[in-house]
Amino acid sequence: MSHKAAKIGLTSVVLALAFGGLLYSTLGESAQYYKYVNEVMAQPDAWYGKPLQVHGYARDIRRKRDSLDWSFELQREGHVMRATYTGITPDTFVNDSEVVLQGTLTPDGFHATSMTAKCPSKYEPGAVGATGTTGPTAN
Repeated sequence: MSHKAAKIGLTSVVLALAFGGLLYSTLGESAQYYKYVNEVMAQPDAWYGKPLQVHGYARDIRRKRDSLDWSFELQREGHVMRATYTGITPDTFVNDSEVVLQGTLTPDGFHATSMTAKCPSKYEPGAVGATGTTGPTAN
């Protein structure tokens, strides 16, 4: 092997290791797991303190008087997790709404730092009118 080929090979290995190390350190700290409530609650101890996105359905929603502190249950397939959130909630955040929370799980419950409420009405077909069209009809 020539001296030039050895230099190119060594440079390639160094660059690959540097890029891999940078990628590992960047993604390792900011990686979040996207899980359903039933997956997390099957083994909650394994998820304590880790950054998570949890998907489920909100119920028993309560807001502390004169504040933006919310507490509710997040449930899916019979598994329930207690959740808290402080902040402005989406208009579609009501009982039985589909919700994705970002935050961390503790023994006290899930502490959300952000919330997204999905809107199922966008994806449900509208009623079929007499003319065969969907939605409201103009007369």
